[in-house]
Amino acid sequence: MAYDLIVIGSGPGGYVCAIRAAQLGLKVAVIEKGKTLGGTCLNIGCIPSKALLYASEIFEEAGHAMAPLGVVVNPPKLDLAAMMKHKDDTVAANVNGVAFLFKKNKIDWLKGEGRIAAAGKVIVKAEDGSETTEEAKAIVIATGSDVTRLPGVEIDEKTVVSSTGALSLPKVPKKLIVVGAGVIGLELGSVWRRLGSDVTVVEFLDRILPTNDGEMAKQFQRLLEKQGFKFLLSHKVAKVEKAASGVKATVEPASGGDALTLEADVILVAIGRRPFTQNLGLEAAGVAMERGQVVVDDHFQTNVPGIYAIGDVIRGPMLAHKAEDEGIAAAEILAGQAGHVNYGAIPAVVYTSPEIASVGKTEEELKAEGVAYKVGKFPFTANGRARAMRHTDGFVKILADAQTDRVLGAHIMGFGAGEMIAECVVLMEFGGSAEDLARTCHAHPTMSEAVKEAAMAVDKRSIHI
Repeated sequence: MAYDLIVIGSGPGGYVCAIRAAQLGLKVAVIEKGKTLGGTCLNIGCIPSKALLYASEIFEEAGHAMAPLGVVVNPPKLDLAAMMKHKDDTVAANVNGVAFLFKKNKIDWLKGEGRIAAAGKVIVKAEDGSETTEEAKAIVIATGSDVTRLPGVEIDEKTVVSSTGALSLPKVPKKLIVVGAGVIGLELGSVWRRLGSDVTVVEFLDRILPTNDGEMAKQFQRLLEKQGFKFLLSHKVAKVEKAASGVKATVEPASGGDALTLEADVILVAIGRRPFTQNLGLEAAGVAMERGQVVVDDHFQTNVPGIYAIGDVIRGPMLAHKAEDEGIAAAEILAGQAGHVNYGAIPAVVYTSPEIASVGKTEEELKAEGVAYKVGKFPFTANGRARAMRHTDGFVKILADAQTDRVLGAHIMGFGAGEMIAECVVLMEFGGSAEDLARTCHAHPTMSEAVKEAAMAVDKRSIHI
C-alpha cells in the first residue's frame, strides 16, 4: 500500500507526528518493532520512572514527613511488588491509549524493524524474518535514543544495570552505585535511596547536572547530601567486576591519582543517551550524519528529499516534549502548513525532590555569550504556601535582559517546579518581560507567588524578603 507518510518509531515524536499528520488528512503508517507502542518514554523511560518517583516519595513522606503535620502513622512497610505493579499498570494505560489513538485516527501499525531502501521506500522486517516493502511520499525517522554504554563495562540488567534495569529491580539494593550525576542517575538514585539504598554517585565532571544553572546545581547537591546521597565528583569508573555478592567498581580521579574500590549490590550506568540510528539504511540511502546524529534543515528534512527526522536522532535536547513539538511541526509542514518549534522556550525538568525546572538560558550561558542581564531570586522559605506544606527547600531565579527586561531564562528548584515552569515558558513564547511577570496577579497563597516575587526582584522590589 502507498502512504503519504511512514514514520519509523512510535515514541512521543513518532506517534504524535503520525496523529497530527492523520488529523490533517494524510494516509499514515508507523513502523514499530516493540510489542507495544510508545517507545522508550512510555515503556521504559519517562512514564515508569515518574510512577516510581511518586510512589517512593509517598513512602518517604509516610516515614518521615507526616508526624510534624499531626498525621501519626506506624513506620510504613514497603511492598515493592505492589509498587512495581503500579508502575506497570501506569505504563499499560499509556501504551494502550496510544494504540487506541492509532485506531481512532486510522493509522496503520506496521510491526517490525524499518530500514530505508531509498527515498520513498521502506523495508519492514517482521519478527519471523519476513520482509515487505512499503512506499510513501515522505519518511520521518523518529527512532529516538539508546543508553550510552560505559567502555569495558557489560550491562546485564541484573547487577550492572541501565535505566531499564533500574526500573525493575526485584529487591532494594543495600548499596547502589550510580555512574553519572545527570537527570536519569539522580532520579533513579532518588527512587532507591528513598526505599532504603545507600547511594553513591560517581561523576566525571566536577559538578552535578552539568546542563543546569550552576548555582541551582550547587544548592541541589547540598540538599541531596542532606537526604543521604554521597558524591564522588571528578572521578571515573575504570573497571567493574563481579564480586561474591554484587559488584566491585574501581574508581579513579579524573585527573589521575590513586584508585578507590567501591562495593555495591547494583551499579547503575547513567552516563547519557545516544541517537538510535543503527540498521536504518541511512548510509546506503545517502542520508548525511554528524556525530551520530541525522543532519536536518529548519524544516526537518535531511539532505535526501522526502526523508525527514525528528526527536533524539537530531540536534537539540533529548526530551520527549521537544520530540513531540517537532513531530507536530513536521506533520504540518508535510501537509503544506507552516510548522515551527521555538527552541529557546523548551522546558526541562528533573523529577527529584525537590524538583528542578528550567527554560531558556543559564547564567553561565549568558556570561559566555556576553549578554548583559539582571537577576531576580526568591526563596521558598519566604513563601506562605511552602511553609504551610513544609516544602521550603529551593528558590526561583529569573534572568532578564539588562536593556529590554525581556526574560531570557527561568530556573525553579522547589516542590512542584515542573508545573510552575509552564507560566515562564508561556511568557517567553510571547517575548514577555520580567515586568510583565511581576505585574501578573498570582493567587494567594500559592507556590507560584515565588515566581512573581523573583520577577519583582529583577527590579529589586520583591515584597516578602
